[in-house]
Amino acid sequence: MATTEKEVAAMFRDRVDAGRQLAGALSAFARDPSAIVLGVPRGGVVVAAEVARALGLPLDVVVASKVGAPGNPEFAVGAVAPDGVVSVNERGGYSAEQLSSLAEPVHAKIARRLEAFRKGRPEPDLRDRTVIVVDDGIATGLTARAAIEYLRRRGAMRVVLAAPVMPPDSARMLRGVADEVIVLDTPGSFWAVGQFYQIFGQTEDAEVVRLLDEAHRRAADGAEPT
Repeated sequence: MATTEKEVAAMFRDRVDAGRQLAGALSAFARDPSAIVLGVPRGGVVVAAEVARALGLPLDVVVASKVGAPGNPEFAVGAVAPDGVVSVNERGGYSAEQLSSLAEPVHAKIARRLEAFRKGRPEPDLRDRTVIVVDDGIATGLTARAAIEYLRRRGAMRVVLAAPVMPPDSARMLRGVADEVIVLDTPGSFWAVGQFYQIFGQTEDAEVVRLLDEAHRRAADGAEPT
């Protein structure tokens, strides 16, 4: 049920709670040998880790990142995929040349995160697989779109986008990009993802690394499919 303008109280205690609730909506994918969960760093990995653990699926990351507007970094004027492709926000008001310049530090950030999070591990083979992309919430949807389009280029058979919350217009846009969108709520009154959480602190890189290491250890021990 969509949240009305007057109902803007937090729906999730924290990212772990959101992940557990989201896992319930994704139960059809439990123990699917073709499925893999990819979290969008950094906060999305916390949610994705709970989804992967509950469904018995492997966990990895897809490191896409938004390009923020000068003076207003929370407003996404574009997004960068792990392979360097830049997606443009047509409503952002920036030319391709301007966006290319704004995206330069984002390319460097993605490279740093890939090195820190993968620790030399190769990217998973996504050919003929169902890829479940998980974030802790979606605002404009540009980063999610960049991630989905990148996964298509990597040969994913099916891409499912899953998030606890996103605005209705983003959900509509992303349903035209992903094969399926799973969202727990699409509130009409939406200012920021954090408004729907009681606890929404910053997730540090060390937490992402810990969750990925734990997931890879479980997979190596045979607790999850690879």
